Amino acid sequence: MATSKPGVPDVRLVALSLPQSEEVEAWGNATFRVRNKIFVILGADELTASIEASLEEQSALLSEDPETFSEAAYVGRFGWVTVMLERVDGGLLGELITEAWASTAPTRLVKEWRAANYGG
Repeated sequence: MATSKPGVPDVRLVALSLPQSEEVEAWGNATFRVRNKIFVILGADELTASIEASLEEQSALLSEDPETFSEAAYVGRFGWVTVMLERVDGGLLGELITEAWASTAPTRLVKEWRAANYGG
């Protein structure tokens, strides 16, 4: 799906490059899932994305850059962060999406993917 909005191609590219990931529309938004478990939700305006994170990571991101990161609506109490896509560094966005996938995907799948990509 082509789009000219900043960050959206990167979100899709990274999320869909991870094993067993798929894009599913829900609530009028694109969601990215592994084995039907959501790890990224693209905002309806496609200017933001909510990404699963730990409470510690959420706290660090909000402290470091509150103009780019905020507590996600509804699921922020679980650590999810909302990212302003036009403001975030592409490398950091990729790391956040990959870590969200890794915390959502089955352990064996994550181990196999890491072994194939990082040699162990």
